[in-house]
Amino acid sequence: MAGETTITIVGNLVDDPELRFTPAGVAVAKFRVASTPRIFDRQTNEWKDGEGLFLTCSVWRQAAENVAESLSKGMRVIVQGRLKQRSYEDQQQVKRTVYEIDVEEVGPSLLRASAKVTKNPAGGGQQGERQASGGWGDARPAQQQAPTNGGWGAQQPAAPAPAQQSPGYSDEPPF
Repeated sequence: MAGETTITIVGNLVDDPELRFTPAGVAVAKFRVASTPRIFDRQTNEWKDGEGLFLTCSVWRQAAENVAESLSKGMRVIVQGRLKQRSYEDQQQVKRTVYEIDVEEVGPSLLRASAKVTKNPAGGGQQGERQASGGWGDARPAQQQAPTNGGWGAQQPAAPAPAQQSPGYSDEPPF
C-alpha cells in the first residue's frame, strides 16, 4: 500500500520466537529485536552504547514456522517490514503507544556468523502472496538451476548453435 512506512532493523533477538496458530490454522511468530547504536567517544577512547530500541515483530504463515525453527534468543538478525503504531490504555487507564513491525523478510546477520540455508519444498506458500517472478502463489523466488560449470570462475563450454525455428516462435516464455 502507498504511504506505509517500511523499515529495516539490525539487532539481536531478545527472546526465542513464539510460534502460535490462529483458529483458522495460520501460523504467526512473534519476537522482539533489540537494536542498540554504538558510538566511539574520542575523549575516553572507548565505544559507548546508546539507548536501545526494542521492537516487537510479527511474521506470518510459512515464514513464521521458518523463523521459529531457525532463529533463537541472542542471534543477530536483519528484519525488514512495515512499521505500525498502535495505541491502547493500560490497567491504570494510561494511554500507551507501541511501535511494531509486520515482517516481510527476516534472516540471520552474517557479519559475525555463518548459516546453512535449507530450501523448503515448492508449494509451501499461501495463495495471495506475490511471487518474485510477478505471479501469485508460492512467495519464494522461482528456482534457478545450479551452475554446472564448476563455479563462478570456471570456463563455460561453448553453447550449441540454436536450431532453426519459424519466425515468431520461441521456446522461451514471453517474459
